[in-house]
Amino acid sequence: MKALRVVALWMALVLGVASSAMAEGFALTEWSARGLGLASGMVGRADDVSAIAYNAAGITQLPGVQVMGGMGLIAPMGTLSLDTTYGKQETTTKPAVWAMPHAYASWQLNDSLWLGLGVFSRFGLGNSYDQNWTGRYNLYSVNLQTISAVPTLAWKINDIFSVSAGLEIMNINLTTEQKFLSPLAPGLGDHDAEVQGSGWGVGGHFGLHARLNDEWSIGLAYKTQVTANVYGDAKYEGKLKDMGMLKDCNAHGTVQLPDSLALGVAYKPLDNLSFEVGAVWTRWSTYNSLNIYMDNGNQSISHKNWSDGWNFNASVEYKPLDWWSLRAGFWYETPVINEDHSDFMVPSNGRTALTLGTGVEWNDFTIDFAYCHMWINPTSYDDTDASGIGNNSLILGGNSKNTVANIYMLSFGYKF
Repeated sequence: MKALRVVALWMALVLGVASSAMAEGFALTEWSARGLGLASGMVGRADDVSAIAYNAAGITQLPGVQVMGGMGLIAPMGTLSLDTTYGKQETTTKPAVWAMPHAYASWQLNDSLWLGLGVFSRFGLGNSYDQNWTGRYNLYSVNLQTISAVPTLAWKINDIFSVSAGLEIMNINLTTEQKFLSPLAPGLGDHDAEVQGSGWGVGGHFGLHARLNDEWSIGLAYKTQVTANVYGDAKYEGKLKDMGMLKDCNAHGTVQLPDSLALGVAYKPLDNLSFEVGAVWTRWSTYNSLNIYMDNGNQSISHKNWSDGWNFNASVEYKPLDWWSLRAGFWYETPVINEDHSDFMVPSNGRTALTLGTGVEWNDFTIDFAYCHMWINPTSYDDTDASGIGNNSLILGGNSKNTVANIYMLSFGYKF
């Protein structure tokens, strides 16, 4: 079947490109160009195939076979203003653009059952600094990449209610790089430690969609916690290794990613006009630490103790012509970072975003484009106990500032 071959090809391409981004915490909610243009206001609408990521119960609104694929590009930037033993120093993150692909397919089996498959990223994080910057003993590079495949079954109970259940299979890759000084031989200068690891985790997605009438619809979506045991290698560079006093070794750790619950209420007063307001609760309080253990007896202990977070969003979609759509949205996310343990991995403490989007339809094809600008609140390092910050280190305090991110996303869809 041609449709299935197209879907399989794009799914393979998506699985080959992991995503990484700068986000509150490091959760992602940008899963399609239309969804981004609507500030993720797709839980109540849930009326295109990307609903598999937002609220899969909504795919019961889609006849036949429908597919979508696309790519997002995220460009974060920011400055760290630090008080050091040498005075105030400012460092800007290295310019970077992170790829965020997505692919979806839905298939109507009969009047009551639909199958769906989505491949997208729920979590991602990427930051890098100059290797010799002041905060190098905390880190100078971090890259957390996840990609999830979610096969889904949706059941249309009646003309009002639909439900869905999906199995999430998540691949996780984590790389951290930092400098360190040996307490046994501080005169030998800096040494490099790079830890690379990967692992798999399994979770579930559950959705409920209620189409109350032609104007009102409500959606509820729950994504479970995913815990993965990550295994990899710790690699070192420096004079200690050259002298045979430090060797590469195996490393392992556990990454615990939070569950979330999303609610959306959509209102469509006209055939060409719709609104949605929604909220997403993410249980970041389960993220207590990120600890890495090396087989040579070394370990990296990083306390987190974050707070649960909320995302509040509102959006509007208007079709001035039958084939042309305009979109806009807004979201606000509450802080989740515990500044008693703040580090340079996530220099964020709440976000505000404005989104714009447009889309065109031509026969069975759709093309959507969206842009998002995020303002990211500063993080303080005055009271943190993070490794390499305070505690007799070079850094006495400081904060992040002027941190923003721009997102550009393009999606293509087809109805068979």
